[in-house]
Amino acid sequence: MSTNRIKSYGKSVIETEISGAKKLFKTINSDFAKVISKLSKIKGKVIITGVGKSGHIASKISSTMSSTGTLSQYCSPTDMSHGDLGIISKNDAIIIISNSGKSEEFKSLLDFTKKNKVFVIGITSNAKSTLYKLCDIPLLIPNSKEACSIGLAPTTSTTMSLILGDAICVSLMKVKNFKLKDYKMIHPGGALGANMLQVEDIMHTGRKIPIVRENSSMKSVIVEMTKKSFGHVAVRNRENRLIGVITDGDLRRHIRKAILDVNVKEIMSSNPMLICKEELVNNILEKMNANKITCLFVVNNLKEKKPIGVIHIHDCIRYVN
Repeated sequence: MSTNRIKSYGKSVIETEISGAKKLFKTINSDFAKVISKLSKIKGKVIITGVGKSGHIASKISSTMSSTGTLSQYCSPTDMSHGDLGIISKNDAIIIISNSGKSEEFKSLLDFTKKNKVFVIGITSNAKSTLYKLCDIPLLIPNSKEACSIGLAPTTSTTMSLILGDAICVSLMKVKNFKLKDYKMIHPGGALGANMLQVEDIMHTGRKIPIVRENSSMKSVIVEMTKKSFGHVAVRNRENRLIGVITDGDLRRHIRKAILDVNVKEIMSSNPMLICKEELVNNILEKMNANKITCLFVVNNLKEKKPIGVIHIHDCIRYVN
């Protein structure tokens, strides 16, 4: 079989699934908004379940949800019908994923949720199904051609379920104001943890910041630069705002016999690049390399410019690499 024909098969699958995703895009309506509103207020956990391929999708969505600020757990409907219904409390919500919406495995689960008044969201493509009729809010997956060559294996349908699950998880993040600092707390390890390292995690603060006042002598600048070993000194005014930076390069460029008598403002660079503590270390390292800068001062915000820290390129390299 030719390479071109094999490539065409792959492209055909992707085109079919993209077509399904476009149909799904048009189904996001007020029911979706109601689901997000309800889930954002759940005091317990969100239990997500499905059978077969839908079960794998349910497990992935549950994992994403747990890692983005909403307590979630995956459990198979078979296990629940054999005793694991005990994990469900009245404070929980259930998301059931079933393309057909009529799998026998869900019967006992739906009976249990109705008797115990547990909120149920159904994700299905069958508006006539038991799941669609019995759940509290149904999210209808549009009927779309499966990408499978014989049209039977769940492909497009499971992709749409996964996309819808991602939409739910990310929308919940937005509504619950889940931020990077929250994400970092539950993702401390590995490459992902390193990529989320922020300036505030490694910056030098307090007395370690090389800084002088605008009326300081150049002797004080040289002493401060030597003492703190950053090769940079920040200059602040009476309002404690950073108004300039003096580097060892600035000193070399202004070497002359009377340099100790020169006003600090004549030496300093009055428009230095400043950063905020929330910035990612990865991005700062790129910025330093691009601008050939070895040291940056950290301010509370770029408008007030009050110095709160300093970071050296060696700090970034140590943690990023």
